[in-house]
Amino acid sequence: MTAPRPLHCRLRITGGENFALGPGKIALLEAIDQAGSISSGARALGMSYRRAWLLVDEMNRAFRAPVLGTATGGAQGGGAQLTELGREVIRRYRDLEQITAQAGKAELSALARLVGR
Repeated sequence: MTAPRPLHCRLRITGGENFALGPGKIALLEAIDQAGSISSGARALGMSYRRAWLLVDEMNRAFRAPVLGTATGGAQGGGAQLTELGREVIRRYRDLEQITAQAGKAELSALARLVGR
């Protein structure tokens, strides 16, 4: 029998009815950044291109400027790259994740003792 995974929090930031940012969207931005295209980033996460494109479009509309820039296909194919704002969104989200994990460490430990595993 394997040891149970420790409890952890998943950070989801919401604002009104039209804004949500969580681990899935951040992972998508990171995968696209690493792969250089929406389709390759989506594939790396087991996500359809359409779903990835809709999430990117949602983020691009939610922020004051696009988080991802794209180039249409041609002889070399298309591509996508994070904008400076996109990099800042990822950095700030990851920083906030670390801050909340540290701040909630004692409470997570207390909850873990209450979980019947």
